[in-house]
Amino acid sequence: MKKVLLFFAVVFCFVQNVQAQEKPDVTLNQGVFKPRPIAISRFHFEDPTHQRLAEEIPAIIERNLESSGLFRPVNPNAFAQAPSSIAKEGLRFPEWRATGAETIVTGQILTDEKGQTRAEFKLWDAFSHQMLTGKIFTTTPANWRRIAHIISDEVYSRLTGEDGYFDTRIVYISESGPSNKRVKRLAIMDQDGANHKFLTDGSYLVLTPRFSPETQRLTYISYQSGKPHVYLYDINTGSHRLLGSFPGMTFAPRFSPDGQKIIMSMAKSGNTDIYVMDLNSNRPQKITSGPSIETGASYAPDGKKIVFESDRSGTQQLYTMNADGSNTQRITFGEGRYGNPVWSPRGDLIAFTRMYKGKFYIGVIRPDGKGERMITSAYHVEGPTWSPNGRVLSYFKETPDKKGRERSSKLYTVDITGYNERVLKTPKYASDPAWSPINP
Repeated sequence: MKKVLLFFAVVFCFVQNVQAQEKPDVTLNQGVFKPRPIAISRFHFEDPTHQRLAEEIPAIIERNLESSGLFRPVNPNAFAQAPSSIAKEGLRFPEWRATGAETIVTGQILTDEKGQTRAEFKLWDAFSHQMLTGKIFTTTPANWRRIAHIISDEVYSRLTGEDGYFDTRIVYISESGPSNKRVKRLAIMDQDGANHKFLTDGSYLVLTPRFSPETQRLTYISYQSGKPHVYLYDINTGSHRLLGSFPGMTFAPRFSPDGQKIIMSMAKSGNTDIYVMDLNSNRPQKITSGPSIETGASYAPDGKKIVFESDRSGTQQLYTMNADGSNTQRITFGEGRYGNPVWSPRGDLIAFTRMYKGKFYIGVIRPDGKGERMITSAYHVEGPTWSPNGRVLSYFKETPDKKGRERSSKLYTVDITGYNERVLKTPKYASDPAWSPINP
C-alpha cells in the first residue's frame, strides 16, 4: 500500500546562530514554501434544514487550512463529483487526482435516532485511495463553528504530524479613539475572528491580558481603581476579582504552566523585581533582587525555567533562570534592546521583541542563546504570543498616519519560519494579543 506523504518540505534560510558576545546584523528570515493541494468537498445532506451546516462547516475548514499557509484548497469549480454522488458511489479517485488534489475531505450532516445533529467527516489519500482518518461528532446548531475548527485540527494534525490550533481563542486589547486618549477594552474572539465579544466596558484602562492553561480564566492589569492592579477574569461566569493590592506599580502578570501561580513584576522604592504569587495563598514571593529592572517573565512549559528581561548589563537583554530565581544566564548579546520574551509551548524557542536603530522586530531564539533570527519588523511591532502548537506567532503592529499624529494598530499572525504573515480582522484597532490553549 502506497504511503501518504506526511511531511512538508520547508526551505528557509536561517540567520547565523548568535554565539555569546557576538553582535549580529538584524536580518529578516522569510520561509519559502509550496502549500499542499487539498480538496474539501461540501458535505452531503438529506434534511433541507442541514443545508447551511453542509456548506458552512467545510467552508470554515477550507479557510482554516488555507490560513495556515501549509495547504492550498482546490477550487470547488474543478470538483468532478457532487456530495450526493460521493455518498452514493464513493470517491472516483482518478477524477479527484486530476484536480491536483493530494488529499480529499468529505463529510455529511445527518440526524441520529435521538434527533440530534451529527456531523461526519473523512480524510482520504487521493493516491492510495485509503481513508487516513475520520470521526463523528454530535452537535447542536449553535455549536457548528466549533465542530468545523475541531475537524480542521484533525486534518491538520493527520497531515503535518503536529497538533492543530484552530479550536482556540485570542484575547486582546481593543483600542478606539485618538492616540492621546485611547479607550482600551478587554476583548475575546475565536482564532479566526468569529464570536467576538467585549469583556470590559472601556470606562477604565486594561493592559496585558493572558490566558490560564485551562483557558477559563484570564489575568490582566486593570486601572479600575485608578491604580494598576492584577485581576483574574472568569470567562464562563464573566466575573472578575482583584488578585491583590500591592504597593507600587504592578506589571505583566502571567500564569504558570499548571495555572496555580501568577508571575509578575512589582516596582517598590524605585526598584522593579519579579515576584511569584501562589493563587491559593495570595502571597507574593520575590525571586529577583538588585538595583536593575527585571520584568516580562515567562515560564518554560515544564515550569522549571523562567525567561525575563533585565537591564543589569547596562542594556535591556534577555535572561533565563530557574523557577526559584537561581542560576541566572544571559542569552542575548545583540545591539539594541530586547523585551517581551515568551517561551514556546514546545519549549524549543523563545519569542521576543527587539528594538534596534529606530525599528522594531519580532524574533525567536533558542533557550541556550543560539539560533537568534528575526521574523518580522515594522515601525512598531510588539507583544508576541504563541499558538498552542508552537508553530504560529501572533503580535500587533502600529502604523502612524502620514502626519505622524495618529496610530492604527492591528493583530497579525505568521509562521515561525517568517512565512505567511496575515492580518487578524478585529472590529476596532487591536493590540497585545494572547493565544489560548486548545479549548476544553
